[in-house]
Amino acid sequence: MPELSRRRALTAAAALATAAGVQTLTTPGASAAGASAAGHDHHAPTSFDEVYKGRRIQGRPSSEGGHQHHGAGYAVFVDGVELHVMSNADGSWISVVSHYDPVPTPRAAARAAVDELQGAALLPFPAN
Repeated sequence: MPELSRRRALTAAAALATAAGVQTLTTPGASAAGASAAGHDHHAPTSFDEVYKGRRIQGRPSSEGGHQHHGAGYAVFVDGVELHVMSNADGSWISVVSHYDPVPTPRAAARAAVDELQGAALLPFPAN
């Protein structure tokens, strides 16, 4: 039997999480609005501009090039530096700083990034 690698463990965990999500969407009593379009929430995130733990975080709809196809046309900034975010199929959001900790909104992704940075500066992410 092959040794359990990190990749296989993460793949198995993702498969279990997906199976649990599918079961949740197909359980009786799930509202039609909450489970519409395979779990997608079609409400666009609102803009925000606030200071969180001494860092200025901003978010707004974006139509600029770059990685917006992952962030569903939404841009997030920490102290003026773009924080690349991505919306997941289940409506949660992740960022390049806190990639393994999905959160419900881009604002929460910005706050999680500030928490993870622990005062360090966010460096620009090179575009591919």
